[in-house]
Amino acid sequence: MLHVLCVLSTLAGYAVVVASLVYSAVALLRVALFRSKSPSPARFMPPITVLKPVCGLEPRLYENLRSFCAQDYPEFQILFGVRDLNDPAIPVIERLIREFPERGAALVIDPRVIGSNYKISNLANMIGRARHDFLAISDADCKVGRSYLAEVAAVFADPKVGAATCLYRATPSGNRLADRLGAMFINEWFLPSVLVALMSEPLEYCFGATMAVRRTALEAIGGIEALACYLADDHMLGRLVAASGYRVALARHIVEITINEPNLKSLFRHELRWARTMRAVRPRGYALSFVTDALPIAMLVALATGLRSSGLILVGVALVLRVLMHFAARATFGSEGFFWPWLVPLRDILTFAVRAASFVGRRVEWRQQKFSVQSDGQMVIYNRGASEVPQ
Repeated sequence: MLHVLCVLSTLAGYAVVVASLVYSAVALLRVALFRSKSPSPARFMPPITVLKPVCGLEPRLYENLRSFCAQDYPEFQILFGVRDLNDPAIPVIERLIREFPERGAALVIDPRVIGSNYKISNLANMIGRARHDFLAISDADCKVGRSYLAEVAAVFADPKVGAATCLYRATPSGNRLADRLGAMFINEWFLPSVLVALMSEPLEYCFGATMAVRRTALEAIGGIEALACYLADDHMLGRLVAASGYRVALARHIVEITINEPNLKSLFRHELRWARTMRAVRPRGYALSFVTDALPIAMLVALATGLRSSGLILVGVALVLRVLMHFAARATFGSEGFFWPWLVPLRDILTFAVRAASFVGRRVEWRQQKFSVQSDGQMVIYNRGASEVPQ
């Protein structure tokens, strides 16, 4: 009987590895064959208000914010918002306001808090100054091309579209190991996983790189205030808009974000926050996401089966597919920097460790504040002495 159980467990392990390899192959093909469509003549270009919540002096902040001001678009307003009168980003924003007076740019400084998500509080403080019926929200670490607004606006030509978002690729802010590993996660795990997911499910969420929304759709979900206590505000915006009867569309523009992680500890905490958030808002899908970890799973199965040749072959196949993904992502999405194939095993082991840790507790750290992510994706401030808050 014990022998039979051992055989069955070995076969189950091999089956999981094969499933992971199939996923890896599909993801590789999706990335290799992905091509951003060439721009078509713009026919729908309504006035847009761009909302930029800012907190602190992030790397490349001037270049990132300037890219939103320098758009080839006929009419748009851009609003910057900070919560602290002494925020070091203010001089950068004021420089841009002087540089682009024709954009109707303005800075809103308001410490008002409406919920545990301070970014949404920042947006709520700005939105009263928004003049137009289409709003484009984007994080401060994002950089876009000059056609960004035109490509985002184009999807709203369909009146059934209530919100739109964009894919994004990552660029390390420097040569630190944590920056490189963080960029690899976005370009070689996140982007491929989205492309695979879109093969079988409708888009019903947004990404923080772009949350564009029709004002009537935003009002239909209760306004920006409806997101005030959600950590994954981008995900929830798309979900609520879709639930209200509108569609969420994917604009063709690929946004560039900057990865700035001072050390591996910071990177681990950042990715753990993301993982625990996704576990809360998409529990079933996240539970199955282990299939994306082909290389660590193959390594574990090979060790568990005594390093047999069959197990080592699977490890080799997983490694080859993973390195090919590293090169394909660089070629397709044009990520800056040199190739780092020797970092692939470290990157995948880190991903696996983050995933394992995400199932043990709900606590996350965001901008030096501890929160507990609830099962519905809302976050409450974690107090060290409050035993009723789950860990």
